[in-house]
Amino acid sequence: MSKKYFGTDGIRGRVGEYPITPDFMLKLGWAAGMAFRKMGACKVLVGKDTRISGYMFESALEAGLTSAGADVMLLGPMPTPAIAYLSRTFQAEAGIVISASHNPHDDNGIKFFSGKGTKLPDELELMIEELLDTPMTVVESSKIGKVSRINDASGRYIEFCKSSVPTGTNFAGLKIVIDCAHGATYKVAPSVFRELGAEVVVLSAQPNGLNINDNCGSTHMGPLQAAVLAEHADLGIAFDGDGDRVLMVDHTGAIVDGDDLLFIIARDLHERGKLQGGVVGTLMSNLGLELALADLSIPFVRANVGDRYVIAELQERNWLVGGENSGHVVCFNHTTTGDAIIAALQVLMALKSRNEGLAQTRQALRKCPQVLINVRFGGGESPLEHPAVKEASARVTEAMAGRGRVLLRKSGTEPLVRVMVEGEDENQVRGYAEELAKLVTEVSA
Repeated sequence: MSKKYFGTDGIRGRVGEYPITPDFMLKLGWAAGMAFRKMGACKVLVGKDTRISGYMFESALEAGLTSAGADVMLLGPMPTPAIAYLSRTFQAEAGIVISASHNPHDDNGIKFFSGKGTKLPDELELMIEELLDTPMTVVESSKIGKVSRINDASGRYIEFCKSSVPTGTNFAGLKIVIDCAHGATYKVAPSVFRELGAEVVVLSAQPNGLNINDNCGSTHMGPLQAAVLAEHADLGIAFDGDGDRVLMVDHTGAIVDGDDLLFIIARDLHERGKLQGGVVGTLMSNLGLELALADLSIPFVRANVGDRYVIAELQERNWLVGGENSGHVVCFNHTTTGDAIIAALQVLMALKSRNEGLAQTRQALRKCPQVLINVRFGGGESPLEHPAVKEASARVTEAMAGRGRVLLRKSGTEPLVRVMVEGEDENQVRGYAEELAKLVTEVSA
């Protein structure tokens, strides 16, 4: 069954435009409360990032949940992975996050976690959607849910993050610049790294409800690059607005993306005999990551783009580590979802164990040149199904003999075919990409 409201990562859109409206959030809270109550007594945690509309939607969800008989525990501004963790430790039926992640302040959205700190199963999302299309009711007065606030949520999560590295770990002598994107990590991230001994310079940690992700954080790396150089820091760490993505900057100011971080973490686990299986990337993971892991005899598979699909693949294979080049990095040996702070700590531990800087450690991963060409077509039959396109794609793939790859896919939002070729020789890659793009254009005419 297709879903009416839920996308790959909850419900998201522009504030004030349906369904990101107070009346919908009231009904959503009620529907979720009714669905969770079918599992018995119901306790739901609600957290949010720092965007101004979070107050409005928090109140609406609270009213809806309690009207269905669910007890609500408010966390305030907290990173998305913190809600996943606290949902487990408080033995709640679910956790709800009010956030639009790396989007600007005028977007918002809702993400759900199960009581195990994982994404909701499809059948529960479908149950919530079915309830959204039924009249809203209110339980009898004696059964209306109660609301409380968890005042020590930040402290609990800080200690959890610190527990992901060995007791006694000390990053003394390490100077780090942290960009909190004026988002959900603004309180907890500086504390985690300072309490572990690092010297921390903090950027973008003064949220005002409107400045989240505004020319800062993991989607705007320029300020962090400049600060690392100006401060003569060892490295920089950039979070996104809700704290589930992380990118880094080495001491030279070069950006270190999710593929680099995934490789550093996986190699460290492999060298310590703790990797358990292989690594999950996505269709957009650079070929260089696959080749570098192959050199270490580490298996690598690709999931569809989206951390939901990475997590599903990890669960299917009982592997521990996966992620996206955008900075979602999942470390199942420590937590149940992508967690930017925990991923950053695992990278720092890998640097410490090798006694290397970030620039040196990442050198073992050599990124392959990648050429992406967008080809517009007029609708109708997909040019990807044309026999000539299939034949040419297969021929190019064979010619690169396992040291390159071809990805042809339709855009989900525009009448475009994305032609992507990557390999070890940039001129060869560009030639193949232009050849395939020309062919797609011809068969689309």
